[in-house]
Parts: sequence; structure tokens; C-alpha cells
Amino acid sequence: MRFELLKILIVEDNRHMRVMLAEILRAVGVREVFEAMDGAEGLELLRSHAIDIVFTDLIMEPMDGIDFVRLVRNAPDSANPMVPVIMITGQLTRSRIGEARDAGVSEFVAKPITARAVIERLHFAIDHPRAFIRTGDYFGPDRRRRNDPTYAGPWRRAGDGPQALRRG
Repeated sequence: MRFELLKILIVEDNRHMRVMLAEILRAVGVREVFEAMDGAEGLELLRSHAIDIVFTDLIMEPMDGIDFVRLVRNAPDSANPMVPVIMITGQLTRSRIGEARDAGVSEFVAKPITARAVIERLHFAIDHPRAFIRTGDYFGPDRRRRNDPTYAGPWRRAGDGPQALRRG
């Protein structure tokens, strides 16, 4: 993997976490690491640099990570709505993960972070990118991780019939 070619943005309000994450990324060869203290600054950096991957915290002020991801994915002036977004969080409750996933997060790293976890998610985002989908109320990476080879039907969910296609 040629990490030295990547441009990575870290959006994190905790300075120590930003420094630690940036050091992990630099240790594996990433040369261009951009840092933002909040979502607004992160959006500006996305507009001014060709960012390849974003790491963002879930809990930030005044804009949390979920609102940041919604703007990255859906704002009319978003510079890169398809950028992989890896969310860093200590809030690993099912509801918060679901909310982040529904906003368009690509991957998750649990706090306390480890170099191994960061590198694994980085590899996964690069080597196994998810297809992006658009429906009536969602734009982002396909949330379904599994492809069941034993499934024989045309639709994977009860609401996936032709009527669902018209909504998207």
C-alpha cells in the first residue's frame, strides 16, 4: 500500500487525540495529514484540498461528527461527497452507531484507539471500498456488509421491491 500518496483529514476537537492519530498515520508513511479542530474547519479543508480519507470524532462542539458527515455527503457545495469517512468514537451504543451509519459513515474505530485498529480501518477503506447508493433519504456507502451467496431472491429486504426503486 502506498500510504505516502494519501491526503488524510483528521477532524477532532481533542488536540491530544489529533496528535496521536496524526503520528500513527505518519508512522505508516502518510505524508499529508490535515487537522481540523471542528466540523466547520474540516469542511473548509475538504474544499481547499483533495482529501482521500477523513477521520472524524463523533462527539465534538459545536458541530458533532454525525452532522459533519451529513454535510460532507449531502451539502450542495460539498467538495467530495464520496470521500471515505472513518468515525472515531467511544460511544459504541447501537443507536449512535446506527445514527452515524445512517449519516454515511464508511467505517468505525473504537476509542481508545490503537495503531493496529487505525491501520486496519485505513486498509479496509482503501482495499474494500463500498459502493455508494442514493435513495430518497440517504446518500452514502452501501450499509449492507454481507453478500449472502445462498440468497436466491431479487430483493434483499421486504421494502426493496420495484416501489423502492422509484423512491430512490
